[in-house]
Amino acid sequence: MHEETYRRLAAHLDRLPGGFGSEDEAVEQRLLQILFTPEEAELAIHLTLERETAAIIAARAGLAEEQAAPLLDEMARKGLIMPIQQPNGMRLYQAMPYVVGIWEFQVDRQDRAWLRASAEYFRSKRRKPAAGPRQMRTIPIGESIEPHLEVLAYEQVDALVTGQDRFAVMPCICRRTARLWRSGCNAPEESCLVFGDWADQMIETGRGRGIDRDEVDQILRRADAANLVLQPSNSIEPSFICTCCSCCCGVLAGLKHEPIPAEAVANSFYAQYEPDLCVDCGACLERCPTDALAQGKGRVVQDAARCIGCGLCVSTCPGGALSLARKASRENLVPPDTMEETWRRIARAQDAIRTSPSTDPSEPKA
Repeated sequence: MHEETYRRLAAHLDRLPGGFGSEDEAVEQRLLQILFTPEEAELAIHLTLERETAAIIAARAGLAEEQAAPLLDEMARKGLIMPIQQPNGMRLYQAMPYVVGIWEFQVDRQDRAWLRASAEYFRSKRRKPAAGPRQMRTIPIGESIEPHLEVLAYEQVDALVTGQDRFAVMPCICRRTARLWRSGCNAPEESCLVFGDWADQMIETGRGRGIDRDEVDQILRRADAANLVLQPSNSIEPSFICTCCSCCCGVLAGLKHEPIPAEAVANSFYAQYEPDLCVDCGACLERCPTDALAQGKGRVVQDAARCIGCGLCVSTCPGGALSLARKASRENLVPPDTMEETWRRIARAQDAIRTSPSTDPSEPKA
C-alpha cells in the first residue's frame, strides 16, 4: 500500500553520502518499513543535509508545523535523523546518510526482525563508486607517533579530543550486532566516542552516556590494548571517533578485501619496516588489522600496499623495526572543517558522477 513512499525514501537515501540500495527492492522495502512508519517516510524525503527548522521542512512537505514537529522528534528519537538544539532553544533537523548515521544510531533498536533485515540488506547492497572525501579517516594511536614526526592537529587523537567540550561514549554497533549473532570478538563494546551535537543526541536518547575527558583517555588506552583502530569522522572538527576491530567493523572488513587498502582509506601515514631490526617476535602480526604484515621465512614480511597507517604495529615492536612515516604530500588531503561539510562534498561528488556521461565504452552514450 505504501510501496511507492518507501521507494521514494530509498531514492532519497541513495542521494546521501554512501548511498542506499539493494539489488533486491524487496529487501529495501523490508528494512525501511521496520525503521520508518509511512508518515515518517513521507516526511523524511523532505529533509536535506542542511540544518533546518520544523517550519521550513513542514512547508516543503506541504504540512502544518504542528503536524511535522512531532514526527521529526519521533524520527530523531529513533535515530533516523539528526536533531540539533540551538543555544537559543530553537530545534533544527538534518537528514543523515544510512552509513555513517542511521545504521550506527540503531544500536538500541536491534530486535530480530531488524537484525535479519539488516543482514539481508548488507548481503545484497549495491556497490557505489567512491565519490568525494571519505566519511572516516584512519589516524595513528598516540603511542606510535615519535617526536621527530610532523603531525597536524587533525591527524592526532589528543588534539582532536582536546578541542571538544562535550563527550559521550556509546556501544559499537558492529560489535554489538556481531554478538547478537553469537559471533564477533571480545573487544570492549562501549567504546565509540562522540562529541558536540552528536554527544548531545546520544545522551538525550539514552544511546550513549556523558563522560569527562579523563574517561575519554581511559577508553583510548583500552582501545590500544585491544588492538582497535582509531577512525574519526573525516573532518578537522570531529563528530566521533570509532574504535574499530577488523573482525566486526564493516569498514575494516571491507578494507581487508580491497586489492590496495592503502589507497582505499583516508590517512596520512604508513608503517616503515626495517627487516634487519626485526626480532621475529610476531607481536605485529596480531596487531595489524589489514594483513599488511605476515610471517615469512625466518622473519616478518611487509606488504606496504595493505598498510592503513593505524600505528598499532609500531607501538608494540620491541626491536624498533617499525616506525611511522608520512605519505607523499599529494596524499595528505586536508579534510573539511566539519562532518556536515564532508557529507555535502560527498553528495556533490556523487551527483556529479550520477549526471556525468558514461565513460564506459561498452555503455551507449546519451
